[in-house]
Amino acid sequence: MSEQTQTLVATPVRKRRLCLRDFNEITVPAITLIAVVILWELASRLFDIPEYLVPAPSRIWADSMQMKEAMLMHTLVSTRTIMLGFLLSIVVSFPLAVLITYSRFFEQAIYPLLILTQSIPKVALAPILVIIFGPTELPRVVVTFLVAFFPLVISMTAGLLAAPPELIELVRACRATRMQEFFRIRLPFAVPFIFSGLKVAITLSVVGAVVGEFVAADQGLGYLITTSTAFFKTPVAFGAMAILSVLGIVFFQVISAAERILFPWAIKDNRSGS
Repeated sequence: MSEQTQTLVATPVRKRRLCLRDFNEITVPAITLIAVVILWELASRLFDIPEYLVPAPSRIWADSMQMKEAMLMHTLVSTRTIMLGFLLSIVVSFPLAVLITYSRFFEQAIYPLLILTQSIPKVALAPILVIIFGPTELPRVVVTFLVAFFPLVISMTAGLLAAPPELIELVRACRATRMQEFFRIRLPFAVPFIFSGLKVAITLSVVGAVVGEFVAADQGLGYLITTSTAFFKTPVAFGAMAILSVLGIVFFQVISAAERILFPWAIKDNRSGS
C-alpha cells in the first residue's frame, strides 16, 4: 500500500477517534453528574434528611424556580462583578508580566508585592476596602481582581520567558527590534501559558466575587446565599451555589473555545489516539 493511500485511510480513522473523544468528554461528565443527582435525591428521600440541612435536588429546583426573577437579577449582578474583576486582572497583569520579563529591577521590585497581595486573606481585606471605597460595587470588583490577577501574572511571565534562548539570540543577531522580538517570538510562545492563566483566573474570579458579596453587598448570588442561610432557606442557597458553579464552567469553556478557534496551533494534545 502506497504512502498516499495509507494517509487517505488513516485520516477518516483519526477523525472518528477525535469525534469519539470529544463525544466522551461531554457525555461522560454529564452521565456522572446525572447519576450523582439521582443518588442524592434517593438518599434524601430514603434517609429523610431535613431540607434545612441538605435539601433534595428536586426541592432545590422547585424553590429556585419560585423566585426565578430574583435569581436572574442576582446572577446578572454577580456576572457583572466577575467580568469587571477578570478584565481588570488582564489589563493589569499583561503590563506587569512584560515589565518582569524585560527588567530585572522590576522583577525584584514587583514579585514581593505580588506575594504580599496573596498572603493577605481576601475575607479580611474586603471590609477594609469597603471603608476605603464605600459600600459600592467597587470593593467587590477589587477583591475579584486581587484573587484573579496573581496566577495570570505568573503564567504570562512564564510564557514570555518560555521562548528558546537560542531563538532570542538569533533574532537579536538579525538586528530585530524589541517589538519584533516580542510580537514574533515571545508572544507566540506565551499563548498556551496565557490561556492557562486565563482559565485559572476566570474560575478564581467567581470565588472573588462571592467573597466580596459575602462582606458588603445588597445584591448578587453571594448576598443571596448569606440571606438565605440566615433564614434557613437552604434550598435557595444551594440553588445559588449551583448557578455559581455553572457560571464558572461556562466561562472556562468560553475561554477554552476561544483558544481552540483563535490559536489551534497552540494546543498540545499528548493523549493516546491523537
